[in-house]
Amino acid sequence: MATKETKQRGRPRSFDRETALEQAVRSFWEQGYEATSISDLTRTMGISAPSLYAAFGDKQALFREVVAEYGRLHGGFLDRAVAEEPTARRGVERALREAAAEYTLPGRPRGCLVISAAQNTAPASAEVADSLRAMRLANIGGIESRIRADVASGALPADTDAHALAHYVGSVIQGMSQQARDGADRTTLEAIAALAMKVWPDAP
Repeated sequence: MATKETKQRGRPRSFDRETALEQAVRSFWEQGYEATSISDLTRTMGISAPSLYAAFGDKQALFREVVAEYGRLHGGFLDRAVAEEPTARRGVERALREAAAEYTLPGRPRGCLVISAAQNTAPASAEVADSLRAMRLANIGGIESRIRADVASGALPADTDAHALAHYVGSVIQGMSQQARDGADRTTLEAIAALAMKVWPDAP
């Protein structure tokens, strides 16, 4: 015969984990990591603190899941564009256009969670800030690799500074995210994207 303790451990959750995670994504996306408290999360996710800890672990563990979910649903467009297009220029141009659309979609927070969520973090949250910084640098590294490949194939001039050009693109994307959070609309961001591409080196 099952004990009371066994029955409690086997009791199914009274909430939908995926829906709760989606709500956590929104909270961190809107407010950032530091400003989002456990009470904010439990209120938004519609669960108790014990349920949150049992299902997701602590705040930092939940945030790691949030970042992965964000990347799966919203943030993978840059990597896809750079990987799928035949040249770095085409990939970056597509990524900037898609950023203008993604960062201003109605009905959800503006900008990019990976860019904005760990701004102004306390020293205790350094690991969170470092992980997001590493993700941003990895994106820039992917762009740099494609630029170097185009230099090697002759699609870009031999004297192209791949490192500087990739970081320039990263700066534009990060700036577009902040502009979106400040209220810039899609048309404005698309104009920024078009201007940014004017510095791209011409094919030899």
